[in-house]
Amino acid sequence: MNLRSFLKGTLLMTVSAALIALVTVVGFLAFIYYNSSGGRDWGVPIQQVSDALDRDGTEYQFKGEELLETGCWAMLLDQQGQVVWSFRKPQEVPEQYTVADVAAFTRWYLQDYPVQCWVREDGLLVVGSPKGSLWKHDIAMDIRTLLQTPFWFGGIFLLALGCVLGLSYRAARHWFRQAQQARDAARSEWINGVSHDIRTPLSVVMGYAAQLEEAPDLSPTRQKQAAIIRTQSQAIRDLVNDLNLTMRLDCAMQPLRKETVHPDSFLRQTAADFLNGGMAEGFPFEIDLPAKPLPAVEADPFLLRRAVNNLLTNCVRHNAPGCSIHLGARARQGGLVLWVEGGTPADTPAPAGPDHPLEPDGGAAHGTGLRLVAQIAAAHGGQASFYAGPPFRCELWLPLGQIKSGP
Repeated sequence: MNLRSFLKGTLLMTVSAALIALVTVVGFLAFIYYNSSGGRDWGVPIQQVSDALDRDGTEYQFKGEELLETGCWAMLLDQQGQVVWSFRKPQEVPEQYTVADVAAFTRWYLQDYPVQCWVREDGLLVVGSPKGSLWKHDIAMDIRTLLQTPFWFGGIFLLALGCVLGLSYRAARHWFRQAQQARDAARSEWINGVSHDIRTPLSVVMGYAAQLEEAPDLSPTRQKQAAIIRTQSQAIRDLVNDLNLTMRLDCAMQPLRKETVHPDSFLRQTAADFLNGGMAEGFPFEIDLPAKPLPAVEADPFLLRRAVNNLLTNCVRHNAPGCSIHLGARARQGGLVLWVEGGTPADTPAPAGPDHPLEPDGGAAHGTGLRLVAQIAAAHGGQASFYAGPPFRCELWLPLGQIKSGP
């Protein structure tokens, strides 16, 4: 999967994890609020129960029966711990309490009944709930620990969020890599199949075209047409080969068979093969090499020759006869620079300046030819630079790490 889709997937997972964390925190806070003094805290009604209990002379009048739910009860203790008033008090609950008893049930339970207490001027109001209806637990915490609690929870939350995002990242990367490999395999299989199907009929066309080109009983016009058919068939064959090679370089399936290459002899041999092939007929050709031998470089000679040949062929195909072609090399910027220079290719925008850089793929008008040149340079750890003309110029730079001392 491409980088854009990968970033979209990662962003989606990040937002999802953040949203889950936010909903969790908000829900937890809402739960605390709902069950605290802001919501339904069980300590709130006891004040209302106390307000509903009035003393009229020596008797107590209670008007808060509706405040106590079914199973709840209430009682009032005086300063001596004696029950002076009660409402639905269970029989098992004692009538007299010591200071120790009061201290115990205000903190925990009274006969297993969860109770809440409210201090009044005339005593202590106790409201009890049914057994097992409420949970009470005493919590004591050092103030320093309490102040550190938010940081601990924040750190744990961030750690958990980081783990979720890390696992999501690894899972997404694995899935995307599997999808990419499946697509690469399908593309490779398709290209190989199409290439195989094209080569056989193309060989037949080239063979018959060559025979017609040399047939003595044909007129010069027909022989020229046969030559054009052969030349264009060769162009299709080269295109198929370029397509296979660029696919292998894209998928890192093309191994580099490096060996020591001497630029001087390499370029002279490449130029000789190009001239002997007849493609440079009608195009003045020059090779520009320094007097001092250039440093040798570790490279794949097949791929490097393929790149230079693509550039030379481009100069011929996209220019009218009469345009000069220059091939040369120099040691520059801690590396070796090979260049090919010729007329401006067809359909290439030609700005005013002669050194205007083009895109690394050479523009869509050139198909796979210049893209393959850039891929070959990148495979060697170098870079291909394209400049619109006139004249058109391409430079292949091989880094210092690939250079050895000269012969």
